[in-house]
Amino acid sequence: MAPMISDTPNRDIDTHYMLQALDASHIAEENGDVPIGCVIVHNNRIIAKAYNQREQLQDPTAHAEIIALTQASSALGTWRLHGCTVYVTLEPCSMCAGALVLARIDRLVFACRDPKTGACGSLYNIVQDDRLNHQIQTDPGILTEKCSAQLKSFFQGKR
Repeated sequence: MAPMISDTPNRDIDTHYMLQALDASHIAEENGDVPIGCVIVHNNRIIAKAYNQREQLQDPTAHAEIIALTQASSALGTWRLHGCTVYVTLEPCSMCAGALVLARIDRLVFACRDPKTGACGSLYNIVQDDRLNHQIQTDPGILTEKCSAQLKSFFQGKR
């Protein structure tokens, strides 16, 4: 049974769900894609679990977060994902950050910062831009070492 989620962030709970996202990222890696995994939690339950599928689907929008948002919307029967927390192994890019805002996600937890394309505090901060109609609470740094090591290993293998 999954740990309970409260309004207060809890590192044990965050670690539990980030491990689920990390598990999903391994599937992306097995398929030759950048190993990024994502889970979405609502009412203490995983309602979406996805991984990057750009290479598999030959689709530039097939990021883990986008696929997970589609699954979560289907699970809840609405595009407004109030009450949901997103766990992702790498800081979302501008496309994904924008989609998270549009989906009205409450909270975003990510493992690694992405200085080249990160849009949740590194390069841009779309998810907390007060010019937009919705802002997302962000909590970076959960399982950073594990997720970073996986990404580094993947890209070293590509060189």
